[in-house]
Amino acid sequence: MPRGDKSSYSDKQKRQAEHIEEGYESRGVSQGEAQRRAWATVNKETGGGKKSGSGRGQAMDTRSSKKGGKLGGRASAARSAEERSASAKKAAATRKRNQARG
Repeated sequence: MPRGDKSSYSDKQKRQAEHIEEGYESRGVSQGEAQRRAWATVNKETGGGKKSGSGRGQAMDTRSSKKGGKLGGRASAARSAEERSASAKKAAATRKRNQARG
């Protein structure tokens, strides 16, 4: 099986990766990088593709996703409106600059 082949993943894992990828793209990450991050996240949380054999099922480990969401929300809430606005303007300028490059 060639590297990058997604045939060994379940439909659920493919849907998860697609959803995660859309989230990254909506935040200005390039399509290739968003796809790479999405599959890395799915691999970390689910342990990779489908495995054959009885008793091989493993529970998903979503601790890192929850932690990231909590930390991001807490950090944003602790800043003033002016700081959040300045950060958003800086991010928009960075996305615009990066898009012009490539």
